[in-house]
Amino acid sequence: MKTILMLSFFICSITLIRCSSGTQDDKAAAAQIKQTGQSGVQDDMSAPNVVQVAVGSEDHTTLVKAVQAAELVDALSNAGPFTVFAPTNAAFEKLPAGTVDGLLAPEKKEDLADILQYHVSLGVFKAENLTDGQVIGQVNGGNITISKKDGKTMINGTATIVASVQASNGMVHVIDGVLLPSVK
Repeated sequence: MKTILMLSFFICSITLIRCSSGTQDDKAAAAQIKQTGQSGVQDDMSAPNVVQVAVGSEDHTTLVKAVQAAELVDALSNAGPFTVFAPTNAAFEKLPAGTVDGLLAPEKKEDLADILQYHVSLGVFKAENLTDGQVIGQVNGGNITISKKDGKTMINGTATIVASVQASNGMVHVIDGVLLPSVK
C-alpha cells in the first residue's frame, strides 16, 4: 500500500511539473505572438521607421500613446511609404481639457484611429516639395491643404511644420497642432 501511495505521489508530481512547464511554454508563445507583425521585427542596422522616430522623441510621447491605443503601430511600421504629420505633446495640450484622455478610452478607439489616420498620407511628401494650395489625401479618406506664408509651411491653416525627419519607410513632419478631420 505504501508503494502505491509513493507511486501515486510520484505520478502526481510529474503531472504537476508538466502542467506548470506547459503553462510557461504557453506564456512564452503568447508573448511571441504579441511581438509578431512588422513592429516586432528587430533591426538595429536600418534607419528607424516612422513609429520608431516618434518613439525616440521625448516630444511625441502623447502621439506614441495614441498610436498604441488605436492599434496602429504595426500598420505604420510597414514598408509604406508614409508621410506622418506628427503633433508634439504641446500640440495635444492645446486641445480642450480631457480631449486626449477621452480619446484614449477603449470605447473611443475608432474615433482616435480616424484622427490619427488623418495625420498620415501614403507616399513621401518632403517639406521643400510641398506647394501652396496643394491638397493631399489622407489615409482616413479626408484631405489636408498646404499653405505657405512667410517661409512657413502650414497644414489646414492651423498647424505649422516645425521640423522634418526622414524615416526608413517615409517622412515625419513635426507639427505644432493637431489636425482634426471634418465631420463625415
